[in-house]
Amino acid sequence: MKQSIIGVAVTTLLATACSSDDSSGGDPASPASERLAVVTTVSPITNIVQNVGGDCVTIIGIVPEGTNSHTFEPQPSDAAAFTGADIVFINGLDLEEPSKELAEANLAEGSSIIELGSMTITPDEYIYDFSFPEAGGDPNPHLWTNPLFAKRYAEIVKDELSTIDRGCAGEYESNYDAFAARIDELDRMVRDVTATVPEENRKLLTYHDSFPYFAREYGWEVIGAIQPSDFADPTPQDVASLIDQVESENIPAIFGSEVFPSPVLEQIASESGAQYIDDLRDDDLPGENGDRDHSYLGLMAFDFEAFMGALGGDATPFATFDVENLQSGDDVEYRS
Repeated sequence: MKQSIIGVAVTTLLATACSSDDSSGGDPASPASERLAVVTTVSPITNIVQNVGGDCVTIIGIVPEGTNSHTFEPQPSDAAAFTGADIVFINGLDLEEPSKELAEANLAEGSSIIELGSMTITPDEYIYDFSFPEAGGDPNPHLWTNPLFAKRYAEIVKDELSTIDRGCAGEYESNYDAFAARIDELDRMVRDVTATVPEENRKLLTYHDSFPYFAREYGWEVIGAIQPSDFADPTPQDVASLIDQVESENIPAIFGSEVFPSPVLEQIASESGAQYIDDLRDDDLPGENGDRDHSYLGLMAFDFEAFMGALGGDATPFATFDVENLQSGDDVEYRS
């Protein structure tokens, strides 16, 4: 971790390391020992930081991919990652409280925790739903399923990194611009493909309430989720009500999780006649680090193609969308 007491020297060093004017003609990337040490939580955030931070950062994503981020408890050994961090990016909105508490207890003086969610929306924009009822006090935290909110996350990351690492501010800016342009392309594609989905089919029944901010932005309706706020199974009355709704509204497909099998959703599909698609993801990137589709963009294109196609839309544009990371993941640790 860089020592804040020698900030002037560090800034000078990083300015040299991140400069594209490399008199030796070699790789302008900073040596790993001179890069900002960044810790993140869920993999969509890790990937957004990767694409903005580029060669000026090293990243550790604390929450393993495929893990329930709401119930994840970091290990005591994870404290070392926070102790060595220059900056920590979390979603906030009570998504990863145990990780936040461990970070607060172990961060070095001068390091900071940035809560992206609470810097992106205000309380009057919070969504409460089946998995996150207002009575529980915690809003739905899955902002990143709305690409425009993910773009705001990236902007915050760019600004925060630039504040503490002015030597690489130009790189953060150009990386953000390229990433934001790709998200803008995805946003246009979502709107175009949504227009091909019959309006009466723009309804989502999922394992977990992961898509409310997507739904509000693009004119969809979330009719329910199987996983309630206490992560138990829904009541028989809830299941019967959902079966009736799927049948009465002729919903063609319902959607489960790639990570968490749901016999309840299988039952609803079987009794209602809907197709059951069980491989949606909310914070588990496709593939593995280094794969072309192991990216935030790959995650969202995968989900959008899956449910928009199953609900009657022409989802083929997502198959040609470039989901490859703009920055390498060589210095990013995605835990599994």
